[in-house]
Amino acid sequence: MTQPQTDLSSAIRANLRRVVAKQLHWPDEPVTVAPLAGDASNRRYFRLNPNPMGGPGGDKDFSPRTAIVMLLADPEGFKASEEAVSASAPPVAELPFMNIWRHLSRRGLRVPKVYHYEPREGWLLLQDLGDRLLSQAVQHQSTETVRALYQRAIEELIRLQTVGSSPANPGCLAFGRAFDDALLMWEFDHFVEYGIEARQGAPLASAQKTALRAAFQPIASELAGQPRCLTHRDYHSRNLMLHDDRIWLLDFQDALLGPPHYDLASLLRDSYVALSDEVTDDLLDDYIQLSGRAGRRIDDPATFRRLFDLASVQRNLKAAGRFVYIDRVKKNPSFLSSIPRTLGYVRANCRRYPELKPLAELLVPLVPELSADIPKGRP
Repeated sequence: MTQPQTDLSSAIRANLRRVVAKQLHWPDEPVTVAPLAGDASNRRYFRLNPNPMGGPGGDKDFSPRTAIVMLLADPEGFKASEEAVSASAPPVAELPFMNIWRHLSRRGLRVPKVYHYEPREGWLLLQDLGDRLLSQAVQHQSTETVRALYQRAIEELIRLQTVGSSPANPGCLAFGRAFDDALLMWEFDHFVEYGIEARQGAPLASAQKTALRAAFQPIASELAGQPRCLTHRDYHSRNLMLHDDRIWLLDFQDALLGPPHYDLASLLRDSYVALSDEVTDDLLDDYIQLSGRAGRRIDDPATFRRLFDLASVQRNLKAAGRFVYIDRVKKNPSFLSSIPRTLGYVRANCRRYPELKPLAELLVPLVPELSADIPKGRP
């Protein structure tokens, strides 16, 4: 993650004092403001503490004891997703974070409370869920502990896909945009632009691009043709927080409708946590069983697994390209180290399915990681 960034302005600090006094019943006096490490977006985060000495809380009547400020880079510009959306998506009239948050919270999904939104100054005051991301919680843990934590993430994913999806909510932005054929192909094109061309410092020949798009198209079309459910779009270990021993959702403002395999691939073929093949297979079985209990029965596990692997190829290629984009455009190179693992998943899947051999033959000369040994994962 990126390093902590600049402080809050004096104007925002003054407004915050008034807001926390009214909304959180903190004393109307200065609070400590600590910058937090950010993510791949342009947002910045700060933790507020009502104890002037910066301690864990102070008066037991403070409710809550701490809070988070999410500072937007551009309040109006933030209405446009940092990710591409489907061509049929309606115009955005409000902050996507607030629109999606409203839907998720009303459906009982675990998202941080929003105490206050200040559109003029471009910041939100949020519930503090702590610092224990799933990616951190599984470090140096036993296989049993890792699997148990990921089972909780799968349970919350199924809640998102079932309770979050039905009934449809026309007032929620996510229900007006979808992983259609064009959007899935845009993500493939994003990989070509940054994961190949930007890395090698030269554009591909027109014939090479045409051949790659022809190899990508069947994957995009098959995924676009699957039944859709509410999709987080970035459901991985750094966007899932452990709080009160439960999984909470972060960074959900790009949610849309998509195949159920997409978020599952984001979780189990994660760029930041390497799960062993055995644990991944067990968790896939868990998903199939739990999904059936939730009313989304999967009658053909083999077909589901194949679609999961295709979604993984699509998702991992896009992520690898995105990491280069974040480096070249946002000047944040911290995600580049995740590229080998991310592309290792692609290499493994290309070896698993003969139908992907033509794609592999096109990519291997252009992407060094696809001809290297796959990084060995551990649970």
